[in-house]
Order: sequence, then C-alpha cells, then structure tokens
Amino acid sequence: MMNEDNSSASTASSAGGVKKFFQRLSQTYQSSLDRSTPHTRMRWVFAGFVLLLFVLRIFIYQGWYIVCYALGIYHLNLFIAFLTPKIDPEFDPYAQDEEDDGPNLPTHSNEEFRPFIRRLPEFKFWLSVTKSTAIGLFCTFFDFFNVPVFWPILVMYFITLFCITMKRQIKHMIKYKYLPFTRNKPRYQRVNETAGGANFGGNSK
Repeated sequence: MMNEDNSSASTASSAGGVKKFFQRLSQTYQSSLDRSTPHTRMRWVFAGFVLLLFVLRIFIYQGWYIVCYALGIYHLNLFIAFLTPKIDPEFDPYAQDEEDDGPNLPTHSNEEFRPFIRRLPEFKFWLSVTKSTAIGLFCTFFDFFNVPVFWPILVMYFITLFCITMKRQIKHMIKYKYLPFTRNKPRYQRVNETAGGANFGGNSK
C-alpha cells in the first residue's frame, strides 16, 4: 500500500515538474517575443535569413517542391490579409454607400488622421511567416515530404494565382479608395516655435 502511495506521489511530482518546465519555456518564449516587438527591421532580417536558408536548400537539393508551393500559397494568404483592412468596407453594414465619396479612410491631407488598421497586424504577419518558413525548412529534412512533381507547373500555378489575387486586391483598393499603409501623422509647430522663428527673421532684417 505504501509502495503504491509512493509511486503515485512520484508520478504526480514528475508530472508537476514537466508542467512547470513547459510553463517556464512558454514564458521565456513569450518574453523573447515581447522584447523583439519594437525591433521591426531586425525581425524581418531574421525572417529573410530563415527564408533564404529554405530557398537554398530547395535549390541545392532540387526537391521538396510541394513544400515550397504550399509555403508560397500560405505566405500569399498572409500577405493579402496584411493588405486588407480589419473591417472590410464591402461587408461592413455601417460603411458608406457607393454614392458617397468613398471609405472612412482619409484621402486628402486636410482630413482627420486615421491610421490604417490591418486584418493581420505586422507582428502577427512576421511571426506567421517565420514559423511557417521554419516548419517548411524542418520538412526538407524528411524524404517522405519530397513528392516528385513537375515543378514548372507549380511555378506557373503560383504565378497565375498571385496575379489573380493581387489584381482583385488592387481593384478592392481602388473601389474603396484606400492604401494599406499609414502615413505619418502631421506634426504642427507650437505657437512659441512659430513666434520665435518670426522674431528671428525680423531681427535678421
């Protein structure tokens, strides 16, 4: 009886230790992501490096074209979500009618500043691209993912799909008159700075 109690206690302690390990690992991972949030350029340099490793492995070993095609389609979907506004004017019941001047995004410099809110934020876009590329790179180390295909057909399919998707997205931008980029908020000079500049100009005369 005591042996059973001891075994159950050891099992519970080992399970608790494993749980704590994964909790600590998750906290470390989330902490590293939080620290990398403001470093946009360095994050994308790292994503580009991982993508370069994947492309080099595909090019050198001449295989895993299905993995490359699937990764390209997934990245294209992420990119479209990155370019799409969070609230699509086409399906927004509160959006303005076609007879009005257009969307609720500013189109002139004298209008109120309203940032472009994406369906897929930049950080989540980067994280999804990096994760998917790392998974694709991991898949290239297993031969059962290397399905023999005629790769020029996959390239043609991807180019066709890319052109059709981007054409539809550009039409959507033109129809609702928005750009998927937030311009810098206009900065106005303070009254003291303006007055000081005017006084300096008058004294110089």
